[in-house]
Amino acid sequence: MDASAAGETIQCPTCDAEISVPTPELTDIHGLNPIASSAAAKEEKHFVVPVRDAPPEVLIKQPTKTEEEPGAGPKKLKIKIFRHSDCIEVGHDRYEEFVSQFLNKVGEENIVSITPLSYTHIDIATQKLMTDYALQIIYRA
Repeated sequence: MDASAAGETIQCPTCDAEISVPTPELTDIHGLNPIASSAAAKEEKHFVVPVRDAPPEVLIKQPTKTEEEPGAGPKKLKIKIFRHSDCIEVGHDRYEEFVSQFLNKVGEENIVSITPLSYTHIDIATQKLMTDYALQIIYRA
């Protein structure tokens, strides 16, 4: 019990015996909780948590992206490099497939340049220096 119930008689919730709540001694100031004896602590509050059957509604809506939004400004230039060695899966060379899929996705009108490249790297299996090729694509997105 807090200090607000001092001097009252209550019934014990376990054995139903009458118990008198003692008054706190005035000398024990540090033992008193000023918040517990305030008017706000005496006000009984019952909070209810809403239960929903449907999914919750979105309170902060995200802007949707469209391909060509009016007033969105010009598309930015981006770069993509396809290395031949990265396109080999389980012995199958899928380089042309990956490049074709990317070019179809970007669209011919957004391609700025396509540049062939050659590079060297160390083959992990043989520890030898290998020369390979790649394709650099600059496009608008």
